[in-house]
Amino acid sequence: MAPALEAVGLGRQYRSGWALRGCDFTVPAGRICGAVGPNGAGKSTLLALAAHQLAPTEGELRVLGEASDGPELRARVAYVAQDKPLYPGLTVAETLRMGRELNPHWDEETAQGIVDQAELQPRARIGSLSGGQRTRVSLALALGKLPDLLLLDEPMADLDPLARHQLMGTLMATAAERGTTIVLSSHILPELDGVIDHLLLVQRGRIRLAGDLEEILDGHRLLTGPAEAAGLPAEQVVEQRVAGRRATALVRTEEPPDGPWESERPNLEDLLLGYLRAPADPRPDAAPTNGRHRTEEAAA
Repeated sequence: MAPALEAVGLGRQYRSGWALRGCDFTVPAGRICGAVGPNGAGKSTLLALAAHQLAPTEGELRVLGEASDGPELRARVAYVAQDKPLYPGLTVAETLRMGRELNPHWDEETAQGIVDQAELQPRARIGSLSGGQRTRVSLALALGKLPDLLLLDEPMADLDPLARHQLMGTLMATAAERGTTIVLSSHILPELDGVIDHLLLVQRGRIRLAGDLEEILDGHRLLTGPAEAAGLPAEQVVEQRVAGRRATALVRTEEPPDGPWESERPNLEDLLLGYLRAPADPRPDAAPTNGRHRTEEAAA
């Protein structure tokens, strides 16, 4: 089976500069992939490229094994952008009918179920809905399409905690039942834990981490020890902090190092915060990431 996404030397330049550059990664089919990074890192550009809303400036991004955006590929990909572009003058019922008539494969039960969870009135106009309600309608259109690849750009930003929980349950059920590949960007790190099984960490337009989440976590250790503890190889240290008499370090290694360190496997939030707090390589010509866990520093 072809990968859901496969990037080689991918880059996108705007007038203000490069949003993405030198990106190499693969997202296997059937995974739930989290695209994580700070504001302005390039996550939205990456998803828009995957949805063929933008064209690469350099390199290539193959989607479901295809390099072109033909009608068959468009029918297999669903994309929910941050601004949730819907027709404000249409009602909820008219919007779902439009989805049913425009998509050759349509699951009315799935689409209607997502709308019903929010108790939306069929005659309510899109322009009168709250941000979270419009998100529900956008997700109904996307999931009702029965896509092979679902791209979600910050889908939880407008949702309350209950709606976020319902959304995550729906996404996990969709991936399990249909084998749909889901790529979602999010700033809500704790809510990705236990949901995603693949990771793309984007920072300053580069891919700092990419791969199977369990393998990445297994390849790191979170260390705690006395502030004066030393001896950690510099090439393994992602981030190290000292607070009072205690030091904490995130390191790239599968075996606990020697010394007075308490060692544990990091969770997803520990891992991501460690990388996001550590400075990324600011050089515009820095080499793309490589290696088993594809870390920027490992490629240096």
